[in-house]
Amino acid sequence: QVRLEESGGGLVQPGASLRLACAASGIIFRIGVMGWYRQAPGKQRELVAFVTDGGLARYSDFAKGRFTVSRENGTMVSLQMNSLKPEDTAVYYCAANSRPGSIDASDLWGQGTQVTVSS
Repeated sequence: QVRLEESGGGLVQPGASLRLACAASGIIFRIGVMGWYRQAPGKQRELVAFVTDGGLARYSDFAKGRFTVSRENGTMVSLQMNSLKPEDTAVYYCAANSRPGSIDASDLWGQGTQVTVSS
């Protein structure tokens, strides 16, 4: 069974940076696309960014220019977040698809890590 484990959340001030990491563990045959979603209180979960196993990265509009998603050794994905804003406050979830397919068909999810941006 494959698990995703996130790390790196926390409380930071506006304008600060934070790096989230996610590692897959278990019996892994293949991990396709990996990425990050977030869910703020009272809001629906939304896609932040993803990267394919070929290294192609895509970002939601709010993440462009501030966030960078990276893939490492095929089973790890990180999210570097710069210039954080209070509206970035949310639980961030790592997601992955163990089959060929898109990020919105992910079958693997992390437990979530809280990111709070506040002065």
